Amino acid sequence: MQVREIIDRLGLEVLNLSDGEREVTGGYTGDLLSWVMGRAESRMLWVTIMTNVNILAVASLRDLPAVLIAEGAEIAPEVVAKAAEQEITLLRSPKAAYTLCVELGRLLD
Repeated sequence: MQVREIIDRLGLEVLNLSDGEREVTGGYTGDLLSWVMGRAESRMLWVTIMTNVNILAVASLRDLPAVLIAEGAEIAPEVVAKAAEQEITLLRSPKAAYTLCVELGRLLD
């Protein structure tokens, strides 16, 4: 399923949309950056509450189609600007990470 479809179906807030056509084949959730770096796979949408600039480095390193900030966590405008500069799709939802993962899983099944 494409990022744009997931945005629409889950009602996600778009902070930066780099490529809405990227395919998402799975999801990954986690807040320990080194853990995500070692386990998330390309074409996975990453659900996290982390909002510092390091999430962009991890997303880029793992070639993730999008980072989804859960629980409406605040994110600095500088991080959003850096996401645009690095062409990383950054999304947000007020929903809990668990809820987002369940909903994403249903969409991708």
